[in-house]
Amino acid sequence: MSALTKCTNKNIGTHKLLENNEFTIWQIHLEPGEELPPHLHDKPYFWTVLTDGYARALYDDGSVIEVEYKKGDTKYFPDLTSKKKFIHSLINQGQSPLVFVTVEFHSVR
Repeated sequence: MSALTKCTNKNIGTHKLLENNEFTIWQIHLEPGEELPPHLHDKPYFWTVLTDGYARALYDDGSVIEVEYKKGDTKYFPDLTSKKKFIHSLINQGQSPLVFVTVEFHSVR
């Protein structure tokens, strides 16, 4: 079993901006070459990227995905649970900082 598949890290950002009973807002700020360590996604969330950039994501299933981001890109993961989850890390492959805001929901209505 790889380190990724055993990960229990729930810090899905580099800085926690706000947390309450309903959601947590995270910022991800990665300098060129910097990595957001492996972390677990087991709750619904969305991210919006605030800068253009490139990244490589390494997933617990062994897949590696290269992504080009454009400022304003947003992706929503509405159906994550403790049974339907994933683990990944994110490495800034670009030449400038890569910045996201991520909102993780604690419960689904």
